[in-house]
Amino acid sequence: MNVEVVFALPETQVLVTVELDEGATVQDAIDESGLVDRFPDDRLDALPAGIWGHPVERNRALSDGDRVEIYRPLAMDPREARRQRSGSSS
Repeated sequence: MNVEVVFALPETQVLVTVELDEGATVQDAIDESGLVDRFPDDRLDALPAGIWGHPVERNRALSDGDRVEIYRPLAMDPREARRQRSGSSS
C-alpha cells in the first residue's frame, strides 16, 4: 500500500510517499519516510501525528492512500495571532 508522510516547517513542506505492507502503522510510515533522520533537530519521534487532520496514536494501522501528518507545536496561540494581525489588544 502507498501512504504519504508530511512534515511542514515555516519555510518548507516535505511530502514523502512510502510503500508499506498491509497492517503497517503510523510509526512504520514515519520510520520508512526517513524524515526523522532528515530533520534530527526537530525531534519528530516526540511530536504528535495524525491521519488527514485527525490526531491518532502511532500504533494505529494505516490504509492505502492515507496521509500521515507530523504536527509541530504552535508558535503562538491562534487567538493571540488573530489579535495581533487585526491590531486589537482586547
